[in-house]
Amino acid sequence: MSTSPSPVATPAGGVISLARWRTVDIVVVAVVAVAFGVVFWAWNYVWSALDPVFAAFKPAEYLISGVWLMPAVIAPLVVRRPGAAIFAEIVAASVSALLGSVWGLDVLLSGLAQGLGAEIVFALFIYRAWGLPVAAIAGAGAAIGMALHDIPIYYPPSGGYDMGFYVPVVIAMLVSGIVVAGVGGHYLVRALARAGVLRAFPSGA
Repeated sequence: MSTSPSPVATPAGGVISLARWRTVDIVVVAVVAVAFGVVFWAWNYVWSALDPVFAAFKPAEYLISGVWLMPAVIAPLVVRRPGAAIFAEIVAASVSALLGSVWGLDVLLSGLAQGLGAEIVFALFIYRAWGLPVAAIAGAGAAIGMALHDIPIYYPPSGGYDMGFYVPVVIAMLVSGIVVAGVGGHYLVRALARAGVLRAFPSGA
């Protein structure tokens, strides 16, 4: 049995291959990524401004980290193409860096890790499952990518951090990834499909 992505009928009656990117796919993922890049840039300052609020328990701040993971879920749900999660996160991170991210060029590595985390999940489902459960798992995958990047760089053991810090941080990342990026991304794409703006994509069928 072949494991390659199967063709999908478009609303117009044609058939497109999930493995082949069209110009419209590239453009739409880029637009989604650029829009979220601006959101990232703004969210960086929101995050910094909220530091005093979470000063007593820093791990709780990661409950709002899912915003940075949304392109890794939304872009693949829209275009249903291999590589969309990585593409969207890297472009969004690049826009954030160009606008002046407080974390500098490290956001590019962060975007790669987060996009790769979600991409692996969609790949495990052979790019054939796009429902709410897979979106939620992809959000969790992106959160794992975030954890693998953020913890060694920003919270190394040499800084005095221990499991009492790491465990709640990872839990908060996973909750935010699942709820904000996964569930939120799923319902956002569904709303766009109902509005008729995704007619050129399998997600709009």
